[in-house]
Amino acid sequence: MQISDVIADMLTRIRNANDAKHSTVDIPASNMKKAIAQILVDEGYVSGFQVVDDGKQGIIRVTLKYNGKEKVLKGLKRVSKPGLRIYASCEEMPRVMNGLGIAVVSTSKGIMTDRQARKENVGGEVLAFIW
Repeated sequence: MQISDVIADMLTRIRNANDAKHSTVDIPASNMKKAIAQILVDEGYVSGFQVVDDGKQGIIRVTLKYNGKEKVLKGLKRVSKPGLRIYASCEEMPRVMNGLGIAVVSTSKGIMTDRQARKENVGGEVLAFIW
């Protein structure tokens, strides 16, 4: 099955597994998804991820994180879609929940958080909000 928006598919898989309190979730691998998974690990929203070789494109196995019975990852929202791309300069970079969440941004220097993009003074496509 051909999926037109692979990032939205990744976020939906993580959101559904998180709501169902699963320990892990499998996502078809790509370099952009690996970068987003690394940001989730660095910011403390998930415990970790590993790339499993399946002979094709590979699978990213994301290990979800819980604080007792409470979910650490409260929400994921796709911002820029294939039908409507959303771009922001470093001055216009959105703040998610007044700085409590993060925005994942695709810049010319790679995929990074909104804080890193402001620090490096670059803008780009706002991929997702995570809180």
